[in-house]
Amino acid sequence: MEQKIKVALVDDHILLRHALANLINSSEKCTVTIEVSNGAELKNQIENDNIPDIAILDLNMPVMDGHATAEWLQQTHPAVHVLMLTMYDSELVLIRLLKAGVKGFMKKDIHPTELMFAIQSVMEQGYYYSAHTSSKLAGLFKDSEDKVPLFQKIMLNDQEVEFLKHACTEMTYKEIAQKMKMNPRAIDGIRDMLFTRLDVKSRVGLTMYAIKHGLVTF
Repeated sequence: MEQKIKVALVDDHILLRHALANLINSSEKCTVTIEVSNGAELKNQIENDNIPDIAILDLNMPVMDGHATAEWLQQTHPAVHVLMLTMYDSELVLIRLLKAGVKGFMKKDIHPTELMFAIQSVMEQGYYYSAHTSSKLAGLFKDSEDKVPLFQKIMLNDQEVEFLKHACTEMTYKEIAQKMKMNPRAIDGIRDMLFTRLDVKSRVGLTMYAIKHGLVTF
């Protein structure tokens, strides 16, 4: 008998997770071996030698989100293919997730047949990108008006992402500097640089950008 594809479902929305599990288990080729609410719970399962072939992750989860979970899997279990469930499909989100080793992206309203195709595609070809996602990725390499590729303009490093997340709280810039163990002037430099690169003029603008691109949720 052909061995079934072992799938881990990691999503804090229990109803959605159970619905996906029922759908996947109805297939002759797949079986759900892990159902958990966040990346930390997935780590515990995998460290107990319950290793899946594919992990389907929700991007926004408490404790350990999809991005952090994908990074951990890339570093510790690179053979596990990662598919990301997300309602965010901005260029910045796609770049960050690709860097974290994600092999494909799916909207939460994906059709059941498309879900099964995505799983099969990742196992056989190593990736799954819908036509919409492929178009977004292709656009990243087109030059903007100033002849600089879009991906170079919107790419943020971990420090900049951390600053953006803190900027969405009630912390002052001085408190952010203390939290990030940096000089307040360095924090001001990151802020001013992001104002220019992201084309925003205030902390409110930074917050709106972070929310739009799924860096923070409320």
